[in-house]
Amino acid sequence: MIQEKTTVLWNKRIGSSYFQMGLKCNKGFSNAMPGQFVMLRPSDQADPLLRRPFSIYKLIKKNDRVHGIEILYKVIGKGTVLLSMCHENDLIDILGPLGNSFLIPQDDEKVFLVAGGIGVPPIVFLASHMKEAGINLSHCSVFLGGRTTDDLLCMDRFKRLKITTHISTDDGSEGQKGYVTHSLEGEINKSTPDVIYACGPLAMLKQVIQVAEKNRIKCYVSIETMMACGLGACVGCVVESSNRSGSYFHACKDGPVFNAADIQL
Repeated sequence: MIQEKTTVLWNKRIGSSYFQMGLKCNKGFSNAMPGQFVMLRPSDQADPLLRRPFSIYKLIKKNDRVHGIEILYKVIGKGTVLLSMCHENDLIDILGPLGNSFLIPQDDEKVFLVAGGIGVPPIVFLASHMKEAGINLSHCSVFLGGRTTDDLLCMDRFKRLKITTHISTDDGSEGQKGYVTHSLEGEINKSTPDVIYACGPLAMLKQVIQVAEKNRIKCYVSIETMMACGLGACVGCVVESSNRSGSYFHACKDGPVFNAADIQL
């Protein structure tokens, strides 16, 4: 983990409220893994005082060396509004990489990836990492969900990876109408995967976990929640444990990736 002032390489709008930002990082990210995140704040801003958490979407490489990272984010509050106003060469205060990561599956395992809304970036990072590790992605399917077409992110990335992709939108504007978990359960009824990896809103993750438990499938989820420090000091991102009554995990320090069997949402 490192803290530094990093330079904005680009900050591009990719939808009505979504942006893609490239950050030049001088050190510390060559071993970043899918599921890990960073805490960011425009360096000349005192308000908001606290950084905001963002999953790592992609490593920026040149000549096989990591020179930075990319994040995807949605403008939903003061912190992300300020990020959306950043330009090339602006400075960002960054802390990371933080948290744990997804366990990379075995090459012969059938894998289902599930992502909703801004939970897509770590799933893209995971799929890309699997390909770089030589894993056969023909055993993999991805399930993307959003409220509308505008909330469907990175479809082109999954197509380039040649992963079978299932699309769902709440309003039926693209793909199957309904929740992404409906599409997931339908495919499980046809062919059961060995493992499910998921990231997205807590309501979605709760349904994914229920589907996995019902069908006795290993499941790992990356928790999206507000974090004030990213280090486990503020007790602001607790996740209830399923193992002992009254016990909790910190999403930032013990996660954000959890074995679904270990948590209660």
